[in-house]
Amino acid sequence: MFFSKATTFGDEELVRAISTSDAESRHSENGFIDKLRANDAAAFETLVDRFSGAIYAVAYRLSADREEAADLTQETFLRAFRSMSGFRGDSSLKTWLIRIAINQSRNRARWWRRRRRETTMSLDEQIGETGITLGDTIAGSTSSPEDDTLQREREAALLSALSTLKPIYREAIVLADIEGLTYAECSAVLDINMGTLKSRIARAREELRSKLMDF
Repeated sequence: MFFSKATTFGDEELVRAISTSDAESRHSENGFIDKLRANDAAAFETLVDRFSGAIYAVAYRLSADREEAADLTQETFLRAFRSMSGFRGDSSLKTWLIRIAINQSRNRARWWRRRRRETTMSLDEQIGETGITLGDTIAGSTSSPEDDTLQREREAALLSALSTLKPIYREAIVLADIEGLTYAECSAVLDINMGTLKSRIARAREELRSKLMDF
């Protein structure tokens, strides 16, 4: 054995070790949140470093516009900085930031009227039951020019199809099927009940399946 009797964890010791680790993690997170509430610049910089990629991804998948997504990401963190004192801790920081990002996108009247652009961004999750695995659209280093062309066409088709959905359906499917949030998290972010959420996701999947039949 690699562990001696003295170093082997029993069930009780393992539970205590896990509980201690969880408590330390919560204490560290609470300390981080306290620094954010105190407008600690270093803590806020850490917040941006930790979550800016995720927030940009949400914004881009909602807008299909890189400049719009960058603007929304910046606005999200500015709003978070100004609103940090109101963070109650009843959700994770990531969920809270995504909620702000969605509210910011809703406030930009032009976000759903934007001019759709071709993109080469890869989305590597499957969209519900559409039958399209987005990872399959990512061309490898040995892909042929024909494969690259098909990749771009599929990515453009997906983003184009997403952009035609009503905002309430697009938000639901982006959070659930692309960002991978749990239904509980989606419900909290969108401030809707579980039944409404499931209905919106089902409707979005149905519409995407219809629009992407050729792919």
